[in-house]
Amino acid sequence: MTARQDMHGYSSIIGTGSYLPPRRVSNEMLATELGARGIETSDDWIVSRSGIRVRHFADPGVPCSDLATIAASRALEAAGIDASAIDLIVVATSTPDMVFPSTACIVQNKLGIINQCAAFDLQAVCSGFAYAVTTADSFIRSGQATNALVIGAEVFSRILNFDDRTTCVLFGDGAGAVVMTASERPGVLASRLHSDGRHVGILCVPGNVDHGVVAGNAFLQMDGPAVFKLAVNVLEKVALETLAAADVTAEQLDWLIPHQANIRIMQGTCRKLGLPLEKMIATIAEHGNTSAASIPLALDVAVRDGRIRSGHKVLMEGVGGGFTWGAVLVEM
Repeated sequence: MTARQDMHGYSSIIGTGSYLPPRRVSNEMLATELGARGIETSDDWIVSRSGIRVRHFADPGVPCSDLATIAASRALEAAGIDASAIDLIVVATSTPDMVFPSTACIVQNKLGIINQCAAFDLQAVCSGFAYAVTTADSFIRSGQATNALVIGAEVFSRILNFDDRTTCVLFGDGAGAVVMTASERPGVLASRLHSDGRHVGILCVPGNVDHGVVAGNAFLQMDGPAVFKLAVNVLEKVALETLAAADVTAEQLDWLIPHQANIRIMQGTCRKLGLPLEKMIATIAEHGNTSAASIPLALDVAVRDGRIRSGHKVLMEGVGGGFTWGAVLVEM
């Protein structure tokens, strides 16, 4: 065990930040746009199936790294540390700026970090933030990093098929970030991650670049009923598994922050854990599903409005294409 581990054997979240593109698209606005394409939908139809009323779309030409950089800057400001102190950057995204280099390296450059810290992207779709926090926690616990910048950022509007009303009304763009640091007290209490590649086809973007052109389908495809059925099952299980690993009961939780995908899935998980709905942070109505950004976006909203405070136990969990799922229990 290193000297750093002896002194700081844990990691804690010390700052949060988020960013939403300024273009705010209501259900009514989207229904009008889709109607002009011959696609029928309505505010009632969207709300009844998802709980979503509004989402944000990035303007053309605005890359994922721009959203991530703003969210990261706000998290650094909240943490009260300079970007130069960061020695690990992990960006969870399914919509990177480029095939390579990583969006994390691009964010590193935009933040002016020249200390040659480790920086990489992580691909677990909507579970990405849980995966990224767990990864950063492992780096800090092992002594390989002291201050980590963990970001979930997406521009899902770029991969939506606006001729498919079952998917295009569900997703939005945004970014959320946290600063994690080595700590003498446990901040990340437990985490559990899973995947099942047998379900690759139920939520995917089955395209790639081949000789300079897109091969396959570059739009998001989803089997909604299959995703719903799998999600409600695995989210309860991974939540209970993570709580058990930390020897914490659901009654001891202050807050649940589920991936903001569908209000019925979110409420169902909350009820299965025996939690009152008042303990669930829900931003889906105003953000839509922002994939890897949804959990840190919701976390930042609740921190800044005063609901989540120091000492609170918060369970964050997500499920996404892969099929991947995971949960992280933290004490703020």
